[in-house]
Amino acid sequence: MFGIVGLAVLLTACGNQPITEHSTGLWDGVILLNFSRAIIWLAHVFGGYGMGIIVFTIIVRIIILPLMIFQTRSMRKTQEIQPQLKALQKKYSSRDQETMAKLREEQQKLYSEAGVNPVAGCLPMLVQLPIIWALYQAIWRTDVLKSGHFLWLQLGSRDPFLILPILAAVFTFLSSWLMMKGQPESNTMTTMMTVTTPVIIFITALSLPSALSLYWVITNAFQVGQTLVIQNPWKIQRERDEKERQQKQHERQVRKAVRRAKQSKRK
Repeated sequence: MFGIVGLAVLLTACGNQPITEHSTGLWDGVILLNFSRAIIWLAHVFGGYGMGIIVFTIIVRIIILPLMIFQTRSMRKTQEIQPQLKALQKKYSSRDQETMAKLREEQQKLYSEAGVNPVAGCLPMLVQLPIIWALYQAIWRTDVLKSGHFLWLQLGSRDPFLILPILAAVFTFLSSWLMMKGQPESNTMTTMMTVTTPVIIFITALSLPSALSLYWVITNAFQVGQTLVIQNPWKIQRERDEKERQQKQHERQVRKAVRRAKQSKRK
């Protein structure tokens, strides 16, 4: 988490000057400039800067999709063992060094048995963050992208009908809600984030150029579709229920076998 926050601060500090042919440096002159060129080229191909933003956003999200799938699977494995982790924390609740060492040992054993690497879920995020931020900054810092029109929008101005801020908030909520619904158990923090994040997105989008609001809508809509495909909460719940059913059936069979064994000894 410190690495993610540090990387975000580093990228934010890279500057906010417009991206032009004269931009220099690895971030501005290579990464952002080429992102900007790609969006402009797609805009010419698809007939408008709005379509260029939409198509390039989708392309970038598809490129990083394998990382998202890996991250999602790692997170799901971690979520599935949360009840066992909480049970261990309750069992070894003392704060003395010996008990804490035993807790760490048991946690590592549980991670190993479940095939979970707690760090693995964060590594793809470290790769995705600069890519997503580069896409955001390329749109934000390329003046020509804000000069076009798309549907009812002037891309350099705010949405006069507030449709994009509303859609950005709705898709953000749906994405968070779907991910929360797939978890084995929810907590107050998760619920609060699910509710408050869309509100923050909506308020922020009210003051942003439509080009950036359009980016938010597309990337969050893509996230909703991605969640339904690779982390469908209803499918996960069915699998979880089936696993629980099989476990209960196995326990019943064991109890029956034990009773039969006891009866045989009595005879």
